Amino acid sequence: QVPIVESGGGSVQPGGSLRLSCKVSGSYSSSYSWAWFRQAPGKEREGVAAIDHDGSIHYRNSVKGRFTISKDADKNTVYLQMNNVKPEDAAMYHCAADSLIRFGYYVDTGKQPNFDDLHAWGQGTLVTVSS
Repeated sequence: QVPIVESGGGSVQPGGSLRLSCKVSGSYSSSYSWAWFRQAPGKEREGVAAIDHDGSIHYRNSVKGRFTISKDADKNTVYLQMNNVKPEDAAMYHCAADSLIRFGYYVDTGKQPNFDDLHAWGQGTLVTVSS
């Protein structure tokens, strides 16, 4: 897998904001679909947001209206703007990229891709929510 570096995690109060960044090593593929997944302790990994190679954007219901995924091709970077953060958003957030997968399907259905087969995967950035 191609390594991805995530950053921007940290501690935030409920109602606060964070912006996560995801940068892929090496060349950037314009055919990539991108996604943010998260995993809280004791819970399954879940898709949070995706931006597919055709530009379609997908969010899980619990973050709609609060999170925004975007990409900057010039900087080889994808972002997740998290606003009005809630305690249930606390998790390790991972970024993924692949040119053959439409991550929007997994975000919409709650199913999981085979993470081991993804072209690019990051080690994650931790988001904690506490007042």
